[in-house]
Amino acid sequence: MERRKFVAAAAVAAGAGTARAQGPVREKPLRGDNWGPLHYDAAEKAQVDEVVDTGVPFRFTGRRGVAPVKVSTFEKEFAGKIGTKYALAVSSGTAALECAMAALQVGPGDEVIMPAWTWHSDCTAVVRAGALPVFAEIDESLNLDAADIEARITPQTKAIIAVHLQGNPANLDPILAVARKHRLRVIEDCSQAVGASYKGRRLGSMGDIGTYSHQESKTITSGEGGTLVTSDPELFERAVRFHDVGNIFAPHKEMLGETRLSPFVGTNFRMSEFTGGVMLAQLRKLDMIITAARANAARVYEKLGEIPGLRFRLRPDPAGDLGSPVFIRFDSKSQRDRFMELMKAENVPANGPGGSVILPVQPYIENKITLHPAWPTWTSARGKAIRYGAASCPRTIDILSRFAGVPVGPKYTRQDTEDIVAAVKKAYPAALRA
Repeated sequence: MERRKFVAAAAVAAGAGTARAQGPVREKPLRGDNWGPLHYDAAEKAQVDEVVDTGVPFRFTGRRGVAPVKVSTFEKEFAGKIGTKYALAVSSGTAALECAMAALQVGPGDEVIMPAWTWHSDCTAVVRAGALPVFAEIDESLNLDAADIEARITPQTKAIIAVHLQGNPANLDPILAVARKHRLRVIEDCSQAVGASYKGRRLGSMGDIGTYSHQESKTITSGEGGTLVTSDPELFERAVRFHDVGNIFAPHKEMLGETRLSPFVGTNFRMSEFTGGVMLAQLRKLDMIITAARANAARVYEKLGEIPGLRFRLRPDPAGDLGSPVFIRFDSKSQRDRFMELMKAENVPANGPGGSVILPVQPYIENKITLHPAWPTWTSARGKAIRYGAASCPRTIDILSRFAGVPVGPKYTRQDTEDIVAAVKKAYPAALRA
């Protein structure tokens, strides 16, 4: 009798084990939280409290003998972190791009080449300058394909925007080589890769200008905010003047030593001391955040590399990549979509490339809709002739349809990374049979 009870209990236990093996890897979905807010603590609060206590929220005006220092200190420390001479703090990453256009004197009749897949701001900054956006294909890094740039260059081309998307540096060496060959300026849009690097140098320090976003989804954040960097004093002065209705005040005069330009029409993209304080606290955590994220990603890459035939996103400099998401390539969209379904069932969500859009298929671009019917961007003969839409970027559309990414974060535990690996090892082979 006792033996029969034992055998029955063993059978139940075995069945339960089988059920567990067939169930999802995780009981609750793995969350892909934005990195910066995860690290808010007393440091950010202290910075904001100091601004409240001193009553000095505007970066250029002191009060009762108290000088504003948050934004200026952030600019100095950010330039030092990136490895440039100058940094200008502004109200958003979009504002930084518009300041870059003004600094480079991009205007009506000019053309700017950018990847077909990026965020709206790269395009809108060009259009608001009155210039013409020209879209090139991406490669399997999901960034601008250097091999596709040269065919897009015309006598009117003035600049290239090399965008470093979802933490991964673009392949800068050939991009910069093409730019030098044709005497073009290069803007590095580092909004989705703040703190990443390429061959030992921080992104944003190798082109003529680097731009960054500090919106909530970025590496470090104040909710909104942005920064522009450069080592060219004339470009810096022009960006400073543009961001502050043509003016230039003491902190930036001190950075430059001398000014060269007269006032001109600009706008207001100034950063407040509240934002500057939060960004200063976040900046001082940047290396810690990146180190933790890269360590987690490294474990995932190592273990997934054991899966026969699995191919990752192209990474021009793996050591410089921020490490999230970990993108996996498939041969077809149906395989990719099936993989995402299976991963969701494991409570380890995977998604297609995100945080950007395929710009040439956006209706306002395909139909050339601007601020005013007489806006110069698409009223010239060249502007009227250029065609956008899906036919202008078929390879970009194809590549994006075949990649799925699993988020990895700086606060993930070892168990989280093990769950990612376990889920992929279950879902990937099954997806290939789709």
